[in-house]
Amino acid sequence: MAVASCASISASSLGLPQQAEVPESKASLPKQMFYAKTPVSSGLKQRLVNDIKEITVLGVLNASNTGTPSEGRLKEILIIGVLLNTRTVPVDALEHIAKLRPSGILFVCVSIHEGVEECALAVRRARPGRAGHVQQNTVFVGEWKAASDTRLTLHGDTIEQIWESLNAQAILGSSESEKSQYQNLDQRIARRESIAELRALDAKLTKDHARAKNPTQRNEIYAKLHKARTQLAALEAEE
Repeated sequence: MAVASCASISASSLGLPQQAEVPESKASLPKQMFYAKTPVSSGLKQRLVNDIKEITVLGVLNASNTGTPSEGRLKEILIIGVLLNTRTVPVDALEHIAKLRPSGILFVCVSIHEGVEECALAVRRARPGRAGHVQQNTVFVGEWKAASDTRLTLHGDTIEQIWESLNAQAILGSSESEKSQYQNLDQRIARRESIAELRALDAKLTKDHARAKNPTQRNEIYAKLHKARTQLAALEAEE
């Protein structure tokens, strides 16, 4: 049986169980199915048509082929390959696709440029928020890496825990094992985002301090810079 692939990427190349593979004959998802009967903006349709070359279901993870129970609402995880015509991941297109399915979806975005094949993992999940604030879903995209280095590991005792583990691998590039991959993931995502924000603030304040001529203004900026660097050091120590 020929199995599904997206460029050189397949369920087996990702390290997934053989039982999770999808036959090639059933794997292709025509792009038209995501906009022909569903109202979409002209910009979203353009990205679906122009930025994405093909969409392929590479694998399906469920209780049967992972040997784990499905105790919550999540019954399966789809591994979907998205071959791109660009190196920029069309996050709004991926979000649109993910919203149409009740399953968890791990996108394996594939870009081939000048003969070099790379992959970036992406998932849609709720963004960590503060208490009392409405949670919003967003698409998180990991870093690009060589296709030959793109692997997934299945950790967890339930489908839900496996999903959290795959989210950690996609968003954080986590190579940790077992429970450390899926525990406190929202907290770890929030910390990573805070670190990125503080690094950007550090760079801005450093430039502002160098440009400032007024001693009072320089002191005020330095105080903010010192505070940002103290917070940054504390967060980085937790990584």
